[in-house]
Amino acid sequence: MDYNYEQSSEVEALDSIYYGDMQIIETEPFHKFSIPIKSETFDEGEGLSCQLVFTYTSKYPDELPIVEIENEENFDNVVDKNELLTHLIEQGKENLGMVMVFTLVSAGQEWLNEKWDSIKKDREEKILAKLKADEEAELKRFEGTRVTVESFLAWRKQFEIDMGIPAKRERESKDKNKLTGKELFLRDTTLNESDLKFLDDGDAVKVDESLFQDLDDLEISDDDDEDYVPGQSGSDSD
Repeated sequence: MDYNYEQSSEVEALDSIYYGDMQIIETEPFHKFSIPIKSETFDEGEGLSCQLVFTYTSKYPDELPIVEIENEENFDNVVDKNELLTHLIEQGKENLGMVMVFTLVSAGQEWLNEKWDSIKKDREEKILAKLKADEEAELKRFEGTRVTVESFLAWRKQFEIDMGIPAKRERESKDKNKLTGKELFLRDTTLNESDLKFLDDGDAVKVDESLFQDLDDLEISDDDDEDYVPGQSGSDSD
């Protein structure tokens, strides 16, 4: 195989395919050049991008070219460029004996797309998980503690203490013992009913006659009744 011819022909074809993007870095002793790859959404403001740098060897394409990854963008801590490099080497081994740079560039491009899709999916799942956690926390906050008979009785007891109800009941109990007869009568209708019951029983009021003088002992004359004129004194001397 004429390795020099194969390499020169591939460089010419690649420059035509990636015109304006491919950069020739060296030509001696072997061609060295870079081709950018990026995920589909990179130009829209999000995605992954890097430069693939290829260097031919003396027996390329029967040998793998030297592949390097430079100028990574948005890889940060979410993308390991060594994973991409390993993937490209595996693809190269499957294409030994044939010019393979175009195949490797296409494989790298596809890898970035899949990696970015995976990153977006992971981010979306984290966002959804957070929203779900926030919703559950909100529901739990409104749900509160389930009420049982015991918890309700304990709550009511504490509520009455806080409202001062036991103390109020105690004061009312003491005040009731200090009511006047009239207040007791107005509050307790049974007192009134007892008087009525007393009358209903038919008991006559017994009068002790000995307390009164004999009517016969009283000296009341008829003349006194006839002569009496209201407003006048008892003497007619005038």
